[in-house]
Amino acid sequence: MQISLSNTTVLVTGASRGIGAAVALAMGKAGATVAIHYRDQQQRAEALAARIGASAAIFQADLSNIDECAALWNAAVARFGRIDTLVNNAGIAISSPLDLAGQDWVRGWDTTMAVNLRAPAILSRLAIGHFVETGGGRIINISSRAAFRGDQPAYLAYAASKGGLVALTRSIARGFGKAGILAFNVAPGFTRTEMAQDFLDQYGEDYATHDIALKRLTEPEDIAPFVVFLASGLGDHSTGCTIDINAASYVH
Repeated sequence: MQISLSNTTVLVTGASRGIGAAVALAMGKAGATVAIHYRDQQQRAEALAARIGASAAIFQADLSNIDECAALWNAAVARFGRIDTLVNNAGIAISSPLDLAGQDWVRGWDTTMAVNLRAPAILSRLAIGHFVETGGGRIINISSRAAFRGDQPAYLAYAASKGGLVALTRSIARGFGKAGILAFNVAPGFTRTEMAQDFLDQYGEDYATHDIALKRLTEPEDIAPFVVFLASGLGDHSTGCTIDINAASYVH
């Protein structure tokens, strides 16, 4: 099967590295125009845009800031005129052991929720308004197996934020399908990215691999094809679903 995303525009958040970069590159290879969001990795975003070609452009925003979330969406729409698919990929995982000072623990919780859940909600709200005007569109949220099986005690906020993202996805799918707005959730397991390196350093790679059914950790390139497929429209009747990509470490 050959998928073409020609004449479509995709906004991918957190696209300067890891899963987001793999998704953006795969979207570009499928023919999409790609809006590449980054926070502070401008050189990486520029290098990725160069690999994709003239159809890509980069956009900076700190998604922990409410105003910058809206500014990102508005800038992408102003640049391209229309967005067909929003991929809420940007996320953070802050280690916050329960024995941290109370204010420090709450600060980590609030920052995690702001980036992992509030920002996707803001962007989804703006996308829904845009899609209503343009005749439909797709929202693809990158959650985690942690939304379903939980996570380590130091990552309570991460798991909770991803669980909220699943509920957000399902609510959008149920509420706006007849307006041509589809929503999907992709839930990776442990994936070899820079963001995951802190966890590997803390717990060791054996911890990450002992409960998977395959011989190697999941890579960002293992996830990207599923996101491209969902953006293509070929899977629209799975709106509201969660696709597990976790090497059988959690299957529901």
